[in-house]
Amino acid sequence: MTALSPHLRQATPVVAVRGEGVHLYGEDDRRYLDFTAGIGVTSTGHCHPKVVAAAQEQVGTLVHGQYTTVMHQPLRRLVEKLGEVLPAGLDSLFFTNSGSEAVEAALRLARQATGRPNILVCHGGFHGRTVAAASMTTSGTRFRSGFSPLMSGIVVTPFPSAYRYGWDEETATRFALQELDYTLQTISAPADTAAVIVEPVLGEGGYVPATRAFLEGLRERADRHGFLLILDEVQTGVGRTGRFWGHDHFGVTPDILVTAKGLASGFPLSGIAASEELMAKAWPGSQGGTYGANAVACAAACATLDVVRDEKLVENAEAMGARLRQGLEAVADRTPGIGDVRGLGLMLATEFVTEDGGPDPGTAARVQRAAIDEGLLLLLCGAWNQVVRMIPALVIDGTAVDEGLQAWATAVEVGTSGAAG
Repeated sequence: MTALSPHLRQATPVVAVRGEGVHLYGEDDRRYLDFTAGIGVTSTGHCHPKVVAAAQEQVGTLVHGQYTTVMHQPLRRLVEKLGEVLPAGLDSLFFTNSGSEAVEAALRLARQATGRPNILVCHGGFHGRTVAAASMTTSGTRFRSGFSPLMSGIVVTPFPSAYRYGWDEETATRFALQELDYTLQTISAPADTAAVIVEPVLGEGGYVPATRAFLEGLRERADRHGFLLILDEVQTGVGRTGRFWGHDHFGVTPDILVTAKGLASGFPLSGIAASEELMAKAWPGSQGGTYGANAVACAAACATLDVVRDEKLVENAEAMGARLRQGLEAVADRTPGIGDVRGLGLMLATEFVTEDGGPDPGTAARVQRAAIDEGLLLLLCGAWNQVVRMIPALVIDGTAVDEGLQAWATAVEVGTSGAAG
């Protein structure tokens, strides 16, 4: 008999047969509150009627129009719609399928445009699993081990992870920028540095938001030294953080923006945005792909952007995120084993710690499993998988938030009592 790879283990035992909004239904028709959203992908919820209708209509007219062979209308519409939400000046787009591919496209563009070899990455960042993207990933060894040698030219610099260092944000930011300057002086000379890439909120690294001063510092150094600032908005984009883009919290505009996940509500689509001047510096033939900008995915993305706008889902993410965070903090206040609650918008996490303040992946796993029994689906992240994250669809309402918080409180009580026993 054939079977899936034994390493493709599901985080939950649920066999999903259908989804609706913020809920998934198992084979036994049990309803689960889905706070995973396909790892932040189903931004408008499972099977939003408008997204489904757009995809169904497109399937009946044109499934695949390979975009370096022919142009198709969904792609034209998507480019126009993204122009309404992209930062000013980022007016040229290239599309592909996954976040990893888009990250690698950004890397290739940066090297070709600058003629420089090195890429600075922030410690704790996740950028994908393909070889180049994994070489840029430092959120956990599981993503980059066992297939060395990795791609050369990657230089790691600190991220202002205040909780991990045990500092306040100002101190952590000052340290990270000082170390960046030291890195540019000792490892990667500015003349050898093509770009720095960073997530506005670390994803797999534990849902740690950047700081305004840190991103401003990256922007200033990029401008001063002539390298590029790449913002990986794969997980933070399309309203996830309570702003359309995660970097909107910090007042900094990138040279290259990477997007994927929530862009098409579950259909595979990713892309990079840059200025027309910068994009023109890509070498001929360096951008392409068989399935990039698939017509059905583009139609779904157009519908997604319409839903996000018409249903005010960015504003909803901010409001519901505040409500969810307040509840998470209330649980944390009465739970000694919770060290931190953090995140932005509907991208929130709880970190579990031992009595001496070290990472506690065992308790995090117990809580995650206990939540399943309560009908709540969650995921882990962090270097030790000691962090439980919540990323519900942006359509979530107050009733579902409160239901999730009730299940969470019970799961934490069960999971932490197991740790004590």
